[in-house]
Amino acid sequence: MNEDSAQVYDMETRLTQDDHQSLRLWLRMLSCTVMIEGEIRSRLRSEFGITLPRFDLMAQLERHPEGLRMGELSKRMMVTGGNITGITDQLEQEKLVTRVADLKDRRAYSVKLTPAGRRAFKRMAAVHESWIADMFSGLQAEQKTHLFELLSQVKSHLHEPEAGSNTDKI
Repeated sequence: MNEDSAQVYDMETRLTQDDHQSLRLWLRMLSCTVMIEGEIRSRLRSEFGITLPRFDLMAQLERHPEGLRMGELSKRMMVTGGNITGITDQLEQEKLVTRVADLKDRRAYSVKLTPAGRRAFKRMAAVHESWIADMFSGLQAEQKTHLFELLSQVKSHLHEPEAGSNTDKI
């Protein structure tokens, strides 16, 4: 990632040392996430001519060879049904996915990767994984494990009832 685009995504530029440590940590994590996502979007577009949402939809389908209903895709990707329909339409035009009538409900469709879609995704996924590995190559294996464990603790805490409602520490 070049320096100019890194500055655009850097959420921490508005912070001072007086800001709450949790706020500084949140903005550091957000900055890293936005920078990585931006780089992945750019690389997917330039290397494969595909958008991140289309890649993500194909990834969901790759994990479910039997196919997924449109509503399930929408939930898994946390986007509207209209977005899923648009992405599916594009991928179907390119013969990467197909819609199959649901045997249990004739009004519903499942979406599946075609053989060409499966091959294309397999190629993209291998390259995508190498990009991610490269982006995290500045950390030692033990550091990655430790960071993963710390973020797991944060995630677990966020799933607890009343998580995040404690404002008396501010």
